[in-house]
Amino acid sequence: MDHTPHVPRIKGAVDRVLGATLAMLMGALVLDVLWQVFTRFILRSPSSFTDELARYLLIWVALLGGAYTAGQRMHLAIDLLPTRLTGRSRHALGLLIEGVVLVFAVGAMMIGGARLVGLTLLLGQTSAALQVPLGWVYAVLPLSGALIAFYSLLCAGEHLRGLRGGHPAAAPLHAEGAP
Repeated sequence: MDHTPHVPRIKGAVDRVLGATLAMLMGALVLDVLWQVFTRFILRSPSSFTDELARYLLIWVALLGGAYTAGQRMHLAIDLLPTRLTGRSRHALGLLIEGVVLVFAVGAMMIGGARLVGLTLLLGQTSAALQVPLGWVYAVLPLSGALIAFYSLLCAGEHLRGLRGGHPAAAPLHAEGAP
């Protein structure tokens, strides 16, 4: 049974949720930094938690933003070889690249990240100023790995269909208009 008609809707929903989450995190980061500046320079009594919160929000924005850009195919890439290839060889290279991305996302980010989260929660490590369990801070690692794996599987599916003759031979490896 072919589920490909549902794939664009699922990807679109994931894109919207991830985009909204990133917008909220960025908004929180801006407010946090503004509060830090206000308390430091206007009130002359710097807030004790804002530096740590900004650091953790930046980690979340960076990792989830990386997953989002991977999903939009706007990530940084050296495309010297892919732009010179066409047809089946281009799809084969794309499949190889997505395989490497998938192995990294699952192995390092999801499995390694889940181990890190579990270990820090088991040890009861908390952040100094916020007193938040560090496992929750690190939870973004397996989450972003899962998102990257999801997007990579979608892209690999496109290349696989291209190898089988289901897509035009010169299908782009990145989003239209992306460098």
